[in-house]
Amino acid sequence: MSSQTSTNAAAGGADPRPAAVTFITTEHFTLQGARAATIAESTGRATMFLGSVSAGLVALGLIAAATRIGATFYAFGVVVLATLSFVGVVTFERVLQSGLEDHGYAQRIARLRAFYFDTAPEVTGYLLDVPPPQRLSIQGLDTGYWQGTRTIAGMVGVVTAVLASSAAGLIAAVAAGHSAVAGFATGGVVAVAAVAAVIRVQRSAWRQIRQHPYFDPQQAAVPPAGSE
Repeated sequence: MSSQTSTNAAAGGADPRPAAVTFITTEHFTLQGARAATIAESTGRATMFLGSVSAGLVALGLIAAATRIGATFYAFGVVVLATLSFVGVVTFERVLQSGLEDHGYAQRIARLRAFYFDTAPEVTGYLLDVPPPQRLSIQGLDTGYWQGTRTIAGMVGVVTAVLASSAAGLIAAVAAGHSAVAGFATGGVVAVAAVAAVIRVQRSAWRQIRQHPYFDPQQAAVPPAGSE
């Protein structure tokens, strides 16, 4: 029996097949566990990245005090900041992927929740039921234009941009004869360019999700017969 047949049966007063209820419940539980895993991974990766940044900056401070900001400090600073920038880039990429995966799991959960209202309309007064386009919003997953800037990936991307601009500033300062003006100017330009690149990558990824969702948000909760 297809999901459409089960829904029609429920509308006619018949209970859905126990197997269908078991399948839906298991899938919902599995997707919720997958969401928790993606959130935990993103949080863990961001924590490790920020911990590495903190340790690197402390090491830079110690080297600056020991070498009186000499050639050793500049060499060490470029190496540390470049390494942290690389770690930031790979962390940004992974947490962005995790965020997109979480969004997909949430879409599928919203799809499954519609089964409850279709097969048991009497629970509508007790569970939050909203039109299909709003099912992600009630889970706190707004798909608006600025969604990417409010994620862990956005935070990691901005910190990475600052690290990359700092490394570029140090290189420019050394190349210009230890000129602070050249260092700040170069660092500022690189920072703006890096932040713009991060925003562009995020918006492109989220735009693809909006254009190619798992399910049509305007579509009814259950696919028409013969679609599967």
